[in-house]
Amino acid sequence: MEVPYQEIPAQTLRALIEEFVSRDGTDYGRVELSLEEKVAQVQHLLACNKAVIWFDKATETISIFHRDDMARMNEY
Repeated sequence: MEVPYQEIPAQTLRALIEEFVSRDGTDYGRVELSLEEKVAQVQHLLACNKAVIWFDKATETISIFHRDDMARMNEY
């Protein structure tokens, strides 16, 4: 189930984004970015509707996905 980022309290959204960008395996390319830069990138993707916050009812977990990745996952 998609969760509109605008409905998440700012402090909670910030914590969710920070957890997401600090995960092992998150790749930002050749240049290392600061936490603030990574958070800003994800906030921009959410604002531009290129990323989605997704709550999985089965596992009761919440995560952030690039919208294109969600489309590919739904194909299966």
